[in-house]
Amino acid sequence: GPFLILILLVAVFFGSSTFYTIAVDEVGVVQRFGRFVRLSQPGLNFKLPAGIEKVTKVKVRRVYKEEFGFRSVTPGVRSRFATGGDNESVSLMLTGDLNVALVPWIVQFRVKDPFNYLFKVRDVRRLLVDMSEATMRQVVGDRSINEVISKREEIADAAKTALQQELDDAETGIYVVTIE
Repeated sequence: GPFLILILLVAVFFGSSTFYTIAVDEVGVVQRFGRFVRLSQPGLNFKLPAGIEKVTKVKVRRVYKEEFGFRSVTPGVRSRFATGGDNESVSLMLTGDLNVALVPWIVQFRVKDPFNYLFKVRDVRRLLVDMSEATMRQVVGDRSINEVISKREEIADAAKTALQQELDDAETGIYVVTIE
């Protein structure tokens, strides 16, 4: 009768909210009543019903990309010098010998600590953008215009090391893969 249907519905609800799957490239961050309890690994996992425990899936293998000083005019096509725009001014920098250099760059990053990434910093992406900019300005500001032109890899490496240090200090849970 209707009672049996009700029991079935409840069982299905609890079943669907207690078993969940984590993909190979992600980690599940489990919170009980809003508080972090554990990380769950790829595969089928079990948790307490919805309302008690909640899972947030974080892609830990995926490499995210943040671009500075590029403007996509049409999707997929990057143009370095689109006129105006507030993104272009980001890449205008003062070198150590007081020249102005146009330095567009790309930061590629992964999430290395899902807990910190989700809970330690309010707007982790904004922080990454601000820190990248500050780091790049500092690195470029320490060099002459000739060095900026000729020593791209060296500058990228220095920026990567400095940025990683900043991100670790701020407990963002982000790992910088490359700076181009």
